[in-house]
Amino acid sequence: MSGSNTLTRRTLLQGSGVAMAGLATSGGFAVEEENDCPLIVDCHAHIYGEDEKKYPTIEKPYRPPAGKGTVSHLQAEMKAAGVRYVTAIQTSTFYRFDNRFTSDSARDNSDFMVGVVTLDPDDSRSPDMLEKYAEEYNVRGMRSIPAKSGRLDDPGVERLWAKAESLGIVINALVNRDKRAEVEKLAGRHPDLNVVIDHCLNLVAGPNLEPTLKDMVALAKLPRVHAKLTFIPTGSTEPYACRDMHDACRTVIDAFGGDRCVWGSDFPCELWCPKVSYVQHLKIFTHELGLDEKTKRAVLGETAHRLWFAPRAHR
Repeated sequence: MSGSNTLTRRTLLQGSGVAMAGLATSGGFAVEEENDCPLIVDCHAHIYGEDEKKYPTIEKPYRPPAGKGTVSHLQAEMKAAGVRYVTAIQTSTFYRFDNRFTSDSARDNSDFMVGVVTLDPDDSRSPDMLEKYAEEYNVRGMRSIPAKSGRLDDPGVERLWAKAESLGIVINALVNRDKRAEVEKLAGRHPDLNVVIDHCLNLVAGPNLEPTLKDMVALAKLPRVHAKLTFIPTGSTEPYACRDMHDACRTVIDAFGGDRCVWGSDFPCELWCPKVSYVQHLKIFTHELGLDEKTKRAVLGETAHRLWFAPRAHR
């Protein structure tokens, strides 16, 4: 692993074969071409505030190592890897349903960041809160979890999906394979809603890999369901380049197509996927998976840009 840490930005760009860069505009984030500068979007980063008086944590937060996980740390990692935009995912293991740090950060860093909040499906105020976050805080998605009933196909979840659909933002579904049928039902009732399956139903090497992969591939028949390819280092039993998960990743990409697959770093990697660094996680996709250049462009930036950074289509 240590030798891979010497990867330079230029080497990474040459390996990716992508020739695009993002440029922020008031109506969204436009894209313009520049020489050997790819459009790379990290669609899965968790961020942690340094002022815990202003942004208090839950009672026993799951903490990153000291100095890791801050917005400044994220910016440094993005710069080193050539990443242009990032989607900040609410850190529920640190703040639970208190989305203030995520939403404030998305608003205050709107030149490179959007936010994805997590709201309580059992709280009747949540749909109105989601609208406020979307309209005032540069929030472009909501991470959806089951209700207290244990169900995803629950009236409280349904209300949030309906609100997200009307706002033109994305649902990030954090579920395991047992919720596949419920995802299918909800997505079927909300045909204009883009849904992203976080971590692809949590694919992990071992006896459950094939049945979980089968369920994930089955979701590809739903035209607005997308795959977040963040499971390689977290699901692998091997060190970098985590090759025991490559076939599963390629199978998901083949099923969904590059235009419905996105990459995310799982930042801070020191906490969430410590067997790889930020740059190494990206390098798996630019150098190790053997993706063709068109697929690489879609997975690393174009699809995520369309989902989270293009102008919203309100209903």
